[in-house]
Amino acid sequence: MVFASLVFIYLFLPLNILLYFVSKNITYRNIVLIVFSLFFYAWGEPVWVLLLILSATLDYFNGRTIEKLRGTRLSKLPLIFSIVVNLGLLITFKYSGFIVSNINTVFGILIPVPEFKLPIGISFYTFQTLSYVLDVYRGKVEAAKKYHNYLLYLSMYPQLIAGPIVRYTDVAAEIKQRKSTLSGIYYGAARFCVGLGKKVLIANMAGKLASGYMKGDIASLPVTAAWFGAFMYMMQIYFDFSGYSDMAIGLGRIFGFKYPENFNYPYISKSITEFWRRWHISLSSFFRDYVYIPLGGKYRHQYLNLAIVWLLTGLWHGASWNFIAWGAYYGVFIILEKLFLLKVGEKLPSFIRLIGTLVVVIFGWVLFYFTDISEAWQYVLVMLGSSGVFHTSTFGAVLMNNIFFILVSCICCVPVLPRIHSFLEKKSPVLASCLTTTGSIILFIASAASLVGESYNPFLYFRF
Repeated sequence: MVFASLVFIYLFLPLNILLYFVSKNITYRNIVLIVFSLFFYAWGEPVWVLLLILSATLDYFNGRTIEKLRGTRLSKLPLIFSIVVNLGLLITFKYSGFIVSNINTVFGILIPVPEFKLPIGISFYTFQTLSYVLDVYRGKVEAAKKYHNYLLYLSMYPQLIAGPIVRYTDVAAEIKQRKSTLSGIYYGAARFCVGLGKKVLIANMAGKLASGYMKGDIASLPVTAAWFGAFMYMMQIYFDFSGYSDMAIGLGRIFGFKYPENFNYPYISKSITEFWRRWHISLSSFFRDYVYIPLGGKYRHQYLNLAIVWLLTGLWHGASWNFIAWGAYYGVFIILEKLFLLKVGEKLPSFIRLIGTLVVVIFGWVLFYFTDISEAWQYVLVMLGSSGVFHTSTFGAVLMNNIFFILVSCICCVPVLPRIHSFLEKKSPVLASCLTTTGSIILFIASAASLVGESYNPFLYFRF
């Protein structure tokens, strides 16, 4: 099940909210959320909910054991056990086929390639459960005393399949005691509608336009069409992922949880370093706190540490060489910025730095899009003019027919609307509230109407 579906919007969510608010008892409410979360996760492939429960059960006991053994050498054993089991499950289901197929290629042998269907959201909840055990070991948080509280943390459906990656330290107090205020519910509902609009009205349309060029005959594409296709994919992946993050944060707020922000207008960045402080913030902070800093951070072998982090970042996104290359691509730019590019950039006008960053990012998304690296390279060459055709009247018509959509997408990528809202809120809170309410209703109605009979509704981050 996904948020951007009629079943979720008109059946699952209303029923969940109704049963949740029937009682003010926090234990009852937590149990309602657990039941709905497990049902939500089991909707597509019921068997994989057992894997989620297994991870929750193991790490509940690992956390309790670590706390009991704190201060002794034995406390490392449950930590190591947790890391080995969780990464082992992730590697088995997500990477075993890729590993075996590459071994077969390198050594010319024929080991049977495992074919597992990837459990939805396994990369997200694996990182969450690992962060919990590591934080308990470091003494940053107390181990969960009640199993159902930990199961709720790991299985909470708003952020289970697409993040943000929520740490136990973020929600431990709220799991035990929280309040759903009218202002919080109002904010959550509005935030959900914004995310739904991003996903259904912008990401889906951008995806259609991108596919029209990136899935066709690459060699014959005009240069402008190739750039347009890559630009639309850049829009699609941002509005798809940030839209789901908005919906997750909104749903969390309805139920009294304050999830961390996951995106902060990354396409206004003036460097690649800044881009990754704004894009998928919860993933970047995870690698910073649990990989980069423990390896020595900037104080010992900094560039090696960065290389490891970006290799892992690429691998986290998928078991394919294009993702590894994508991670290395960004790793190189991050290292170059730390060496000299940031200092050079400081001397350039902000607009030039912004354009330069967007060019790097858009080429990065081309590499991300094509699992076949040779196809990605071919597409890049076309963008650089290899087709010999710069523009066609057919593409010009497509561009003009979608010019309004392109302008709206660009406006929504920058913090213009939030700043207008903040300004109005200071001048006239009532007007700002009325506009927010009206806008949310319009977005919801338009999104729901768009979903009726719509066959193109992909969710890009399902594969992660």
